[in-house]
Amino acid sequence: MNWYLAKLVFYIKAEKASLAQFDEQMRLVQSPSLQEAFLKARLLGIRHEEQTNDKVKWEFVDVALLQHIENWIDGMELCSHIHETEEPHAYIHFVKSRASELEFKNNHIVQEAIRIAN
Repeated sequence: MNWYLAKLVFYIKAEKASLAQFDEQMRLVQSPSLQEAFLKARLLGIRHEEQTNDKVKWEFVDVALLQHIENWIDGMELCSHIHETEEPHAYIHFVKSRASELEFKNNHIVQEAIRIAN
C-alpha cells in the first residue's frame, strides 16, 4: 500500500456571501496505486459534502492535487484553506481541469504498466 496527499476542493455556497468561497482540504489517502488513490479521494469528497443549514452548503468540486507520500493515517485532513473569488465558475473550471489532467496521467500510467507487462 502507498500513501498519497490529495487536495479536495469544496465550494461553500452561502446565502449572504459577498465573494465565492472555496475550502481546499489536504487529505491522506492509502491505496495500492495512483489511479485508485485518485478515485478514493473523489469518494472522500463526495461523502463529505455538507449542508449545515438552509443558508450554507458545502459542495464537492473535485480533486485538485494528488501527491505520493509515506507513513500517514488514512483520510486524515492535514490542512484546509478557504479560497474567495468573484469568479466562482472560473475557479471551478480550474479545479475540474486539474482533475482531468490527473485522471489523464493516471490512465497513461496504467496503460504504460500494461504495455511493459506484456
